Amino acid sequence: MSYALITGASRGIGLAIAAELARRKYNLLLVARSGDQLQKLAQQLAADHNVKVDSLAVDLSDAVAPQQVINWCKTNKYDVSVLVNNAGYGLSGQFEQYSLTDNLAMMQVNMTSLVQLTQLFLPELRRQSRGYILNIASSTAYQALPGMSLYAATKVFVLNFSRGLHHELAGTSVSVTCISPGATDTGFNDRAQINQKARDAAKKITMTPDDVAQQAVAAMLAGKAEVITGGINKLGAFAAWLLPKGLVEKTAYKIYKES
Repeated sequence: MSYALITGASRGIGLAIAAELARRKYNLLLVARSGDQLQKLAQQLAADHNVKVDSLAVDLSDAVAPQQVINWCKTNKYDVSVLVNNAGYGLSGQFEQYSLTDNLAMMQVNMTSLVQLTQLFLPELRRQSRGYILNIASSTAYQALPGMSLYAATKVFVLNFSRGLHHELAGTSVSVTCISPGATDTGFNDRAQINQKARDAAKKITMTPDDVAQQAVAAMLAGKAEVITGGINKLGAFAAWLLPKGLVEKTAYKIYKES
């Protein structure tokens, strides 16, 4: 009996992906920081979709957390055929206003834990008749983003790592897909402390987590390398590539900079 493991599964896109996979009759392993909330969600998803669901409370900003996750799976003999690296967050504002500890913690969650989990689970995924890795990047992966400089850079890493690994694993039983959502109605803005001007600018193109999840899971099962969710976000990524980088970056900074 195989499972789909989803990090950052307690809310937003992660929870929506878990629900979409459960709808498709995947058993679930939910990983996030919030233990009590995660257990309630696990019970609800199991009841709603008649699948097996277990959960593990762990903080992926801790460097030992990925090893704890795979140890938990091995101890319980969970066969993982789908790995969804969704956990991530942003810090909005000037780079130097955050401590080195803050910045390294974000890099650990957004990049290093993702790489650790991918490497730790890849042998298990190869043993499955079909294995999938779904990494969640961001539309910010297509440009530098003053005001969220380090966050955007972490998502560039996720995108390029995913694309490279997709080609390395071509011809094997494992595929790698990277999804780059734009503005999505989650708790991201609150944790990142995004200013109101930036929130207002994103309102017209904000997608729901369910819409992103449906596109993400469909792309993963189709073996696609990369998908930007939403037509406006695709256009924005193309514009960021086409227009002078300085112009794009100055425009973005005017939105994200606190007045």
